[in-house]
Amino acid sequence: MSDPGRFDSFGDDDERDDTNDGDDFEAVSATPVGTDRGIGTISASAGLRISEDDDDTRLRAYVTADNRHDIRIGSYLVAAYPDGERLFCRIAALEYEREFRADDATEIHARRAMRSDGIDEHDYKFMATLEPVAVLYEEDGDLKRRMTDRVPKPETVVREAVDDTEIKTGLKIPEAGVFVGHLSVGGQKVKTAASPPTIDYRLKDDDDAGDPLVFRHTLVAGGTGSGKTHTAKNILRQYLAADRRYDIGDGRERAPALVQFDPQDEYAQLHDDNPDIGTEFRRRLEREAIAHGGVDDTKAFVPAVDGTSYAASHHRAEQVEFSIPFSMVHDNPWLVAGSGLNDNQYNALVSVLLKRFKRQFGDGGTYEQFRSFLDDPALREELDESGKVHEATFDAVRRRISGFSHIFDGDARPITDLVSEFVRPGGVTTVPTYHINDSRATTTVVLAVASLIVDEKLSNDPTHDRIKETPLVLGMDEAHNFLTDADSVQADRVIGKFAEAAKQGRKERLGLFLITQDPQDIADPIFKQINTTVVLNLGDEDAIKAVNIPSNLEGKVPYMEQGQMVVYSPDNSEPVELRGLSNCLTRHGRD
Repeated sequence: MSDPGRFDSFGDDDERDDTNDGDDFEAVSATPVGTDRGIGTISASAGLRISEDDDDTRLRAYVTADNRHDIRIGSYLVAAYPDGERLFCRIAALEYEREFRADDATEIHARRAMRSDGIDEHDYKFMATLEPVAVLYEEDGDLKRRMTDRVPKPETVVREAVDDTEIKTGLKIPEAGVFVGHLSVGGQKVKTAASPPTIDYRLKDDDDAGDPLVFRHTLVAGGTGSGKTHTAKNILRQYLAADRRYDIGDGRERAPALVQFDPQDEYAQLHDDNPDIGTEFRRRLEREAIAHGGVDDTKAFVPAVDGTSYAASHHRAEQVEFSIPFSMVHDNPWLVAGSGLNDNQYNALVSVLLKRFKRQFGDGGTYEQFRSFLDDPALREELDESGKVHEATFDAVRRRISGFSHIFDGDARPITDLVSEFVRPGGVTTVPTYHINDSRATTTVVLAVASLIVDEKLSNDPTHDRIKETPLVLGMDEAHNFLTDADSVQADRVIGKFAEAAKQGRKERLGLFLITQDPQDIADPIFKQINTTVVLNLGDEDAIKAVNIPSNLEGKVPYMEQGQMVVYSPDNSEPVELRGLSNCLTRHGRD
């Protein structure tokens, strides 16, 4: 982009031709002397105002003709104050205005333009409406930012922001943290004079700067083909960097563990290197301190569900089978409630039937034993006559809890015996469910395992110290299938549990990482706890509204290309547009 400033003079009187006879006018040059210093100047022609009310702010810049081709809405600009402070702003609108009083909407004018070779830009004013973002100032040698509280002078030169420190400070982007992507405008990466020339966007991940944002929860939303899984893998890979550690509250630091529920069986590929990453790209990643390559400690924990088999040739992660023991139902009765029980039936299941069953069979009672227990007509009659459980309620519970025989007590070690292997500091555990065709079974497995983690994290007297004392990232793809707001007892209990987990995440070192193409279906009590929202291309209007990003970015979402994203993380930075990495940092795809 060329860098013109404002006109300083109209010519030099010393160079006037004194030989004319006075009848001819002197030719005056329209080109200023010297070198231009920006893209244009602040204009006060329509008023110049900075206000606490954004709607009352009037800030516009005249853009010189040679600079107009490269100017884009969303570009970042800087205007200096006389004392050295700077106004950092972005272009919110662009418009042409006539330079002279004339009507260009005429037949003659249009036909003349159609026959000409180009457009005379000097006939028009090109005005950029600016949105002030922050005032930048120096303090003790450091560049800092504050809210916009000053109006720039008219005719102040406006230049493109090309300094990486200036841009990061203006947008409040942390210098260090978890890499997400590169700052972009209109899908094009913002370039600077630094090396590398791009602006890396990172999420705060240091206890000294407040709670790491991973424990304040993340949502990745994007439609099919938007690069959602690619992006999620690349972000999750950063949490598994070799030097990543978190304080667990007692002075000790531990590497985080990732537990990823994987309905399409894609995340076990975190184990493998991406063969498409060449030497030059790898060097770029290392220069920017971006973690890459497969994570050796990656295991696929495969649910043993009767009538299913799991086979995977698209990853080399170790496979471990596990089962869901019926004993987990005692802590989470809604696992067998399904979506059909009403409050009365659920209370009968929890307060009477499961309690009596546990007294009779102990913690080791199986699902088949529970079914046989409910098939006893004497029990039905006794509970009805005593007024504890009406016979119609008893029958409803017995019907609703049927159909779980293929889910509980499978032919594999129970997950409760595998906790130390399931949760490993610095390791990845994926739970694939692609091989399970029954949606009811999938939901039960995912919620049973997720609840085990949440319950142990929230407990003051945990059974499994490994879970309690390990920082955990709990990833859930297709989260809308499991954390939806529905009118059922099961949904109420699930949402209540996970909403509480989200509230306690910072303290307990538990971060939810939710991935979905239907963010509008995620229950509001959970959605409200999410601090970082990463939005890729979404075509559904309800989905776009649900992610609740600023309106100036909301309109871009349906048009974003694969890997292009908006990040809205109020406690980390200003809302920004990013471009993700072109390559996945680990293996990706089934080729």
